[in-house]
Amino acid sequence: MESNDTEIETNGQRLAAVWIGIAILCSVCAVFGQGAETYKVRLTTVPIDASMMATVAGSGALVAFLTGNALTIRGNFSGLRSPATDAHIHRGPKGIRGPAILDLKVPRSTNGSMSASVTLTPDEIQDLRDSRLYVQINSEGAPEGNLWGWLLR
Repeated sequence: MESNDTEIETNGQRLAAVWIGIAILCSVCAVFGQGAETYKVRLTTVPIDASMMATVAGSGALVAFLTGNALTIRGNFSGLRSPATDAHIHRGPKGIRGPAILDLKVPRSTNGSMSASVTLTPDEIQDLRDSRLYVQINSEGAPEGNLWGWLLR
């Protein structure tokens, strides 16, 4: 009889753990799904001239989620000819370079994953919604820009 009671208790604990896991998962999904705006970034090489062809190469993709004033960015890049040095969010009209406004961390590698979370001001949120923000990754061989891509819905 004790063996049966122990088995019932163990099954009950497993069932409780499953329900707790489901509740946690649902709450996480609700937080990220509630009011979150999704943006995609296709990283391509910055505009180059013939002299830059030996130093600028690569591609990548990022996804960003805006929840309130928090922007979370995740993704990958690959094919750089020299290691990445830094990354930034810049402000500028689509297709035109602009000043860096926020710093992002990027691995010092020719291929890698990156993730960041930054807090945006109300003006920066409006710029994001108006497609005036882009991500730029710089590298040792291209310190003024290797990859860039606009945050677009």
